[in-house]
Amino acid sequence: MLKSIRNIAIIAHVDHGKTTLVDALLRQSGIFRSNQVITERIMDRNDLERERGITILAKNLSVSFQGVKINIVDTPGHADFGGEVERVLKMVDSVLLLVDAFDGPMPQTRFVLKKSLELGQRPIVVINKIDRPGARPDEVVNLVFDLFCELNANEEQLDFPILYTCAKLGYATTDLALPSDSMEPLFRAILERVKPPEGDSSSPFQMLVASIEYNDYLGRLATGKIFNGIVHKGDEVMLLRRDSPPLRGYISKLLGYEGLKQVELNEAMSGDIVSLAGLDEIRIGDTLASPEKPEAIPYVSIDEPTLSMFFMVNKSPFAGHEGKYITSRNLRDRLFRELRSNISLRVEETADTDTFKVSGRGELHLSILIENMRREGYELAVSKPEVIYRDIDGVRCEPMEYLVIDVPEEYQGVVIEKLGSRRADLRSMTPQDGHLRLEFIIPARGLIGFRTEFMTDTRGTGVMNHIFHEYAPEKGPISGRTNGVLVAMEPCETVAYALFNLQDRGILFIGPGVKVYEGMIIGQHAKDSDLVVNPGKGKKLTNMRASGSEEAVRLIPPRIFSLEQALEFIEEDELVEITPHSIRLRKKALSYLERKRHYKIAG
Repeated sequence: MLKSIRNIAIIAHVDHGKTTLVDALLRQSGIFRSNQVITERIMDRNDLERERGITILAKNLSVSFQGVKINIVDTPGHADFGGEVERVLKMVDSVLLLVDAFDGPMPQTRFVLKKSLELGQRPIVVINKIDRPGARPDEVVNLVFDLFCELNANEEQLDFPILYTCAKLGYATTDLALPSDSMEPLFRAILERVKPPEGDSSSPFQMLVASIEYNDYLGRLATGKIFNGIVHKGDEVMLLRRDSPPLRGYISKLLGYEGLKQVELNEAMSGDIVSLAGLDEIRIGDTLASPEKPEAIPYVSIDEPTLSMFFMVNKSPFAGHEGKYITSRNLRDRLFRELRSNISLRVEETADTDTFKVSGRGELHLSILIENMRREGYELAVSKPEVIYRDIDGVRCEPMEYLVIDVPEEYQGVVIEKLGSRRADLRSMTPQDGHLRLEFIIPARGLIGFRTEFMTDTRGTGVMNHIFHEYAPEKGPISGRTNGVLVAMEPCETVAYALFNLQDRGILFIGPGVKVYEGMIIGQHAKDSDLVVNPGKGKKLTNMRASGSEEAVRLIPPRIFSLEQALEFIEEDELVEITPHSIRLRKKALSYLERKRHYKIAG
């Protein structure tokens, strides 16, 4: 039975075509009807994934080829969701390492490949987008080989098969000189190069939980790979946990995968990837085992968070106007519920019952959580992201990031200058057809607020990617935002005339007809100090009228922040107020006198 199963994950950097490749494999596996309407990026199921074009949650599916069931796990491509990748690698026996034929190996490629090699897996290298203008597949293969050597791959792992694909057009080939019109060469490579799962169906049952979902009818669904034995619907099992005594339970539902669908099973055996219902206390990393011989399976370690911020109850004058869930109890319950499935997240209660310290793998990891919460109807305020320091051998250390930048040559000077002031070390500079690839090691705190500045400096033509590198001794101070902000002096509704007169003072974040409150940030000051302004000041009427003396009010369109841009922009004395309909910037102390008193004490 094990010989007819292959378990494989697809790993790659963001936007290298993982989900499109899964689409092609599904279409050519015959699981769809000939007249069935199929959407693009089938595996991106939630709204956020479709809007952003990235995979956030790892997902399972299965296809069949020549009588062999191939279980495929589509993993996230962004470094901030590395915890999703780490936990699913334990479920599979090999990986498809997908690399863009133009970009080559990127930071996330290095991260996921390292985790796979450490588990002893033998990757299959897939060079995708070979039809892309400027594609350099042969050069990219050499770069991938260099990366394998750099990550200390053994001889067996270095002997990796190479396939060239165009996932969008649905073909794969083992040789660029050999034309192809299907994914069959890739299917064959999986069957030939991926070992069947190890395990013994006659041994006592063992399964490692790799992900948790919640179903309104079935309760908690635990998904994982069966390492040994056979399990039936209704069986009694032992739940083995790392930090608490074993628990007994019964399997009320047993589900497997056929294509994208979950199907009910009566039994499953060693090598299968299944979902089980019936154990409400189950968590990621737990082992389900036979009561006769309960033995836990070692779980792959997950890298610790590197960034934290404070989530707090929204206490602005507009609190409760737009949100459904606004209390500290609502906020606490939602954050601790997230911990059940988001294993890279940490939540700590503070001395203030309205404030929680939330730690994650990066700004995107935390901002996706915030975005999901606001869409669910939550109101909250969050602080500026801060890096997490550690003491290593008595030395205060901070997280360092491996940063890769692709930029036109004319912008290299300004990029290197800006990163130099943020304590970045330039490690390599590689020319690529009018572009340069710059590689840096930079403190994680040096990247906070840099992306918006970088896009402005490069006129939107630069591309930057980064990933956690290591903890290293703390570098010197890094200057934050160089400009102050425009702060509303009183509650009012903004007026075009007032905003027109404020345009010369800086960049506005709001337009006319917007309600604001005292302490709300309405723009960026042109100077390095904060300026308190009145955006509701109207034009005074007089009894003098002169023909042609009236000027038309022409307003520059305001800068509208996305959630990530707002988190990058704020400083330590500021907050981002988040509601289902609005993202506002504000000072922590709304009153001008209170802020003045605070600065006097601090300074």
